[in-house]
Amino acid sequence: MRTIRGNASEIGLLPPTVEPSVTDERPSERRTDVSIGDPSTEASDGDDESATSSRSRNGSDPADEATDTSDEGGQNGGNDTDGSAESFTLADFHEASQREGRPVLTAGAVARSLGRPHDAVNDQLDRLADLGDLERRSVSTDPVVWYPSELEDLTDRERVVVFPKRHEIVVDRPEQFTRAQLAQFAHLADANGEDGYRYVVRPEDVWQAPHDSFDDLERTMRQALGERNEELEEWVHSQWDRAHQFRLRTHEDGYTVLEANSPEVMGNVARQKLDEEHVHAPISETEDWVREGSEAAIKRILYEVGYPVQDHRDLDSGESLSVDLAVSLRDYQRTWVDRFAESGEGIFVGPPGSGKTVAAMGAMAHVGGETLILVPNRDLARQWADAVVEYTSLEPAQVGQYHGGQKQVRPVTIATYQIAGMDRHRSLFDDREWGLVVFDECQHVPSDVYRRSTHLQSRNRLGLSASPIREDDRQTEIFTLVGPPIGTDWQALFDAGFVAEPELEIRYVPWGDDEQRNAYVSAEGRGKYRIAAENRGKIDEVRYLLSAHANSKALVFVDFLDQGREIADALDVTFLSGETPHHERQRLLEEFRRDERDLLVVSRVGDEGIDLPTADLAIVASGLGGSRRQGTQRAGRTMRPAGGALVYVLATRGTREEEFARRQLQHLGRKGMTVRERTVESPDED
Repeated sequence: MRTIRGNASEIGLLPPTVEPSVTDERPSERRTDVSIGDPSTEASDGDDESATSSRSRNGSDPADEATDTSDEGGQNGGNDTDGSAESFTLADFHEASQREGRPVLTAGAVARSLGRPHDAVNDQLDRLADLGDLERRSVSTDPVVWYPSELEDLTDRERVVVFPKRHEIVVDRPEQFTRAQLAQFAHLADANGEDGYRYVVRPEDVWQAPHDSFDDLERTMRQALGERNEELEEWVHSQWDRAHQFRLRTHEDGYTVLEANSPEVMGNVARQKLDEEHVHAPISETEDWVREGSEAAIKRILYEVGYPVQDHRDLDSGESLSVDLAVSLRDYQRTWVDRFAESGEGIFVGPPGSGKTVAAMGAMAHVGGETLILVPNRDLARQWADAVVEYTSLEPAQVGQYHGGQKQVRPVTIATYQIAGMDRHRSLFDDREWGLVVFDECQHVPSDVYRRSTHLQSRNRLGLSASPIREDDRQTEIFTLVGPPIGTDWQALFDAGFVAEPELEIRYVPWGDDEQRNAYVSAEGRGKYRIAAENRGKIDEVRYLLSAHANSKALVFVDFLDQGREIADALDVTFLSGETPHHERQRLLEEFRRDERDLLVVSRVGDEGIDLPTADLAIVASGLGGSRRQGTQRAGRTMRPAGGALVYVLATRGTREEEFARRQLQHLGRKGMTVRERTVESPDED
C-alpha cells in the first residue's frame, strides 16, 4: 500500500507517517510501499527557483541527501571569500541551506553556495560542530555531510524555515496561532496531515491580506515567522504597493473614474493596456473616464499584469433586509465573515461540509440588504431556498427561486447562472438593486456561459467554492470578477473536528475481459481513457466493496451514461443522471436522505448541487481523468462532521487511468488528506 502525503515532508525536515490500510486485504490484493510524489519516483527538472523544492526522500537517512560537490560555475556564490572564523556562523549555513533547498549539505555544497574556499569552509564547519551548532555524519558519497543540531529536536517543537527566493515557508508542528497568522498572507500548498506544512506567499495572497497598512501586515509576518526576514518582507512590500496603485471610484456626476497613484503608473501600465473599449478619455494625468459596463474588464486586465484594482465605487446597496441567523457561526466562519466585511467582496474557500453556505448567510446578515444568489442548477436553488428559511429569520414568502421550474423575484432570490445571463431575463435582475450577490460554485464564473452573470454589479459580492481551480488556468479571473480568496486550510478543520477527513484509496483493478483489453491496445487518445474507464472488471470490484461495507450508505460515481446503466443494472439499483426527470431526481434524493435508500449510482450531475449529508461511502468507478475540481467534489461528498467516511477510486491497472487518478488525487493529498494505493489482482494471478 502506498500513501500520498503533502510535500512538506519531502524536504527532509519531517518524519514519515505510516497509515493503516482502509480495509483488510483480500488474497488477490498486493501492497507496495512507495509514496506518490516521492522524489525517488519522479524526475526533477533541476530548476531551484521554480521547482517546489529540492526534496529529500521521506524518512531517509541524511546520507541520502549527499550531493555531487563539483562546481558548475559558482554563479550562486557570495562575495565573502576570506573564510575566517569570525565571518562564518550558523546563519551562513542556513543561508547556504536556503540556496540549496535542503537542510543537509556537504562541505562542497556550502562552499559552492557561498563562494568560499572548500578547505576554509570545512574548518569552519568543524568549528561549529565543536560548538554544538552543527552535526556531522559520514556517508559513502562524501567524507562528511552537515546539518544543524536543532534538526535533532524537530519532533518536539515548532520550527519555521523560510525560503525567501521561492517565497516559501515550511513549518514543522506549527501551533494554531502560527497557522492562523500564516493564513493571512500565505497559501497552504502542501500538508502531510500531521506534522508539516508548506506555505507559498503568492502575489494574490499579499494583495488580499486583511490589513489596513503594510506595517500591520509586517507585524503579522514577524509573529508567524518568529523573526524578521528582510528579503521576503521586501518582496511582500513591493506586492503591497502594487495592490494600492489603482482604484475605481464614482465621480460626483455619477460616472466611474479609474484613478492611479502617479502619472507614471497610469501612463506605463493602464494606458498601455486599456483602449477605447474601456475608457472614454483622460480627465487628468492620473484619472481616466471609464466606459459604463467595462469595470469588470478593466479589473481583469490590470489584475493579469500584476496590478489589482481597488473598487471604491458607490454601488447600489439595495433595499434593506433584516436577517438574523438561527445558528451560531463557528470561529473560523466568523473569521470568514469578518474578512468579507472589511472589503465587501471575497470567496469563501473550504472543504465540502465546512459550512460555506451558513457562513454566506452570516454575510447576508452583515450586509442587511436584498440578496441575489446564483447557482449552477435548480437542485442547488431548492437546497438554498430551504436552507435560508431554516437557518435565518426570513419567512418562505421572502425567498424566491428563478429558473426553469419557478420564476419568482423576491427579497432573497436564488437563480441559475444560465437564466441570469440571458438577455430576456437580465432586466428583471438589473432593475432590482441588490445589496449582495452570492456566486455559489464560483469556479464556473470564468466560463463564457456563466461570466455574463458577473455584470450584475453590487456593492457586495461573495463567492463560494471548495476548490476555485480550473484546468484552463483561468482561476485568476474568479478573483477579479468576484473577489479574493478567504478561507481556512483544510487540515485545520480536520484537526479541530469540524470536518472529518475521509479515507481515500486508489484501487488498481484488472481488466474484466480480453475484448476490452485488446480494444484499449489498438485505441488512440481519448478513446484509450474511455475504454479503461468503462472496464467491466470494475463491476465486480464495486460489488466487493459494497459487500465489505454492507451497512454503509453508498454512492457510486460514473462519468459515462452507458457505464452507469450497466453498473445500476448489475446491482439492481437506480441510476441518477441528467436524463432523470427533475421531480424523479428530487424523490430519489429525499429517499436517500430519509434512509429509505442506501445506494445510488450517480453521473456527473452529482458532482455539484447534491447535498448528501449522510453518505459515508463513495466509489468512483470513473471520472477522475477530468479535473482536480471533480476529484475534490466527489471525494467531498463524504466529507462531513460525522466521520468514518471512505472513498474508493477505481482505475484500470496498467493504463493511462492510473496516471490520471494519481495526479488528480495528489491535489487532495496536498490539502492534508491521506490517499492510499492498492493493487487488486485478478483471480488467475492468485
